[in-house]
Amino acid sequence: MAGGRINDDDVKAVRDAVPIDAVVSEYLQLRNAGGGNLKGLCPFHDEKSPSFQVSPSKGLFHCFGCQEGGDTIAFVMKIDHLSFSETVERLAAKAGIILRYEEGGYNPGHQRGERIRLIEAHRAAAQFYVEQLDGAEAEIGRKFLAERGFDQAAAQHFGVGYSPAGWDHLTRHLRGKGFSDKELVLSGLSQEGRRGPIDRFRGRLMWPIRDVGGDVVGFGARKLRDDDNGPKYLNTPETPIYKKSQVLYGIDLAKKDIAKSSRAVVVEGYTDVMACHLAGVTTAIATCGTAFGGDHIKILRRLLMDNGSARVIFTFDGDAAGQKAALRAFEDDQKFAAETYIAIAPDGMDPCELRLAKGDESVQELVEPRTPLFEFALRQIVNRYDLETPAGRAAALDEAAPIVARIKNVASQHEVAVQLAGMVGILDTQFVVKRVAQLARWARDRGGRGPAPAARPGSGAPPPPAPAAQSGPALNLRSPAHRTERELLKLALQYPALVSPAFDAYGADEFTAPPYAAVRQTIADAGGAEQGIDRTAEYLARVRDAAPNDTVRALVTELAVEVIHGRTVDETYAGDQLVQVRLRAVDRRIRDVQGSLARLGAGGDPQKLAAVQNELWVLQQYAQSLRNNGAAAL
Repeated sequence: MAGGRINDDDVKAVRDAVPIDAVVSEYLQLRNAGGGNLKGLCPFHDEKSPSFQVSPSKGLFHCFGCQEGGDTIAFVMKIDHLSFSETVERLAAKAGIILRYEEGGYNPGHQRGERIRLIEAHRAAAQFYVEQLDGAEAEIGRKFLAERGFDQAAAQHFGVGYSPAGWDHLTRHLRGKGFSDKELVLSGLSQEGRRGPIDRFRGRLMWPIRDVGGDVVGFGARKLRDDDNGPKYLNTPETPIYKKSQVLYGIDLAKKDIAKSSRAVVVEGYTDVMACHLAGVTTAIATCGTAFGGDHIKILRRLLMDNGSARVIFTFDGDAAGQKAALRAFEDDQKFAAETYIAIAPDGMDPCELRLAKGDESVQELVEPRTPLFEFALRQIVNRYDLETPAGRAAALDEAAPIVARIKNVASQHEVAVQLAGMVGILDTQFVVKRVAQLARWARDRGGRGPAPAARPGSGAPPPPAPAAQSGPALNLRSPAHRTERELLKLALQYPALVSPAFDAYGADEFTAPPYAAVRQTIADAGGAEQGIDRTAEYLARVRDAAPNDTVRALVTELAVEVIHGRTVDETYAGDQLVQVRLRAVDRRIRDVQGSLARLGAGGDPQKLAAVQNELWVLQQYAQSLRNNGAAAL
C-alpha cells in the first residue's frame, strides 16, 4: 500500500490525462459504434458479438452483456487486478504526472503495490540483461543469434539479453536498486539458495515476455552451454504477474497489426516470432512453454473482433509433436469465429530455419493460408486407419464424425461432413452427413438446450427485460413509461444542458422504476444535472461517486454510455422526454386524487372535500397545459 492517500486533484488529473479509448485499445480492438462511442468484444466475459462500449468523451466504458462499467481507473483495476492506488500510480507514470500523497504520506518504493513493484523489478532486470549481452562472456549468446540470422538491431528490437553465469549478479544488482529479497523471490527472478537468494537464470540468452499492455512480466531463457544441466528453455515460474496460459510472446509488438489485418500467426518459439517479424509477418506470436489454449484464444479474439474475414494461421513442426500440437489447437478451434488454418514448412523446417535457408519471402509464403485446420486434423485421424477395408473406413468415420459434429455452424458442418466422406472413401455422402447431424443433435440433447437464442434484429421478438438496479420489479423496456424514464436519465447524464434546469425540479417519485428512481436521487445527491452543463466528464465522475452502492453506480455508467434513441438529440427531443415523464406523473396523481374523492363521498368533511376537488382541478388543468403546450408548460 502507498504511504498515504493520493491527492484528489492528482487522481482527477490522471483520469483526465489518460484517454480511456487509448488504454482499452491496448487490450482489445475497438470499432466505431456510432454516437461518438466505440465497441469491442468484452474482456471480462466471453461473447460472440461486441456488447462492450467505450465513450471517449465521457471517459467511461460499459458492457451491456455482463454489466461491468466505469472509468479508466476502474477498467485498469479490473483487467490487471490492481488496487486503486496501484492503478493511479501506473497511469500517472504513463502520463508523466508526479503524484502527491496526503497525511504527510511520502511514498517510499518498498511500500508501493505488489504488482507495480514486480513490474518495476522485471523492467530493471530486462535492462540489466540487455546491457550484459554486450560483454565478453555473452559472446556465445551473440554467436547463437548470428547463426540464426539475427544481428544486433534485431536483438535490440526484441529486447534480447544475456544472464551472467555467476550465482547472484542480477540479485545483487536489483538489491542495489532497493528491491527486497522477498520481492525478488516472489517475482521469479531469484530463487532461494543455501545462503540466500540466487539468480534463477544464469548463463542463458534471455527473451523478455511482455503482456498486452507492454509490461515485462517474465522471461524465456535459452540454454547455451553443454555444462548447463537445465532444460533447453527455462521460463519464469507462475507468479502474481505471470501466468503462462495467459501470455503470448510478441503480442505487444503484434497487437496493432493483428487488429488492423484481422489475422494472427501462431508459431512455436521465440526465434520463430523474431524470424516472422523480420520477414514482414508482423502478426506472429507464440505461447510460452505451454500449449495454445482457451485463455490465449480470449486474448486473440478480442484483437481479431471475430469478424467474418478474421484468420488464425498455426505453424507447427512437421514432426509428431507438431502434429499433436495441431490436433490440440483444433480441439479449441470452435472457440474462434475466425477461420483457422495450418501451415507446415517443407522438410519440417520452422519459420526461423526457413528464413535462414530460403529468405524472407519463403516465410511470407509459408503463412499464406492454404490448409484449413479442420482438414489437417481430420486427415491425421483418417490416415491412422486402413481405408481399403470396410471395417477401417467405419472405424475412421466413428472417430472423425464426432469432431465434425462439434462444428456449430450448420452450413459449415454439412460442408465438412461431405469432405469427410471423400477422405474416408464412403460413396454415400448423405449417410455421412446424416450421421454427423445425428451426433450433433445427441450432443445438444445431452448438454441441455440451454437458454433460448437471442431475438434477431427485425424478427419482431421483444428485447429481454433489463436487469433491475435495486429491489423492485424488473424493468420492462416495452413499457412506454420505463422507456421514457430511461431516455430522460440518459439525457440528464449525457446532455445535461438540454434538460436543465427543469430536470432538477423532478422528484425521484416521478420515476416509476425503482432503479431509475435511485439514479434520479443519485444525480440530485451529486448536485443536480445543472452541475454538468460545462464539465460533463467531471459531473459524471461526481454522480458515480454519489451512488449509494455498486449496483446503482453500474446503472449510472450504463445510462451514461448507452446510445440515445432520438434521431436528432436537441432541445425539442429533450423537451418531449421531460413532458412525457412529468405528464405520466401528473396523470398518476390525478388517479390517486380521484380515488380519494370517491372514498370521501358526498357525506364527507366539506372542507376536506373542497380541498381535494381543488387539487384535482389544478392537476387536470396542468395536465391539459402539458398536452397543449409541451415543454413550455414545465
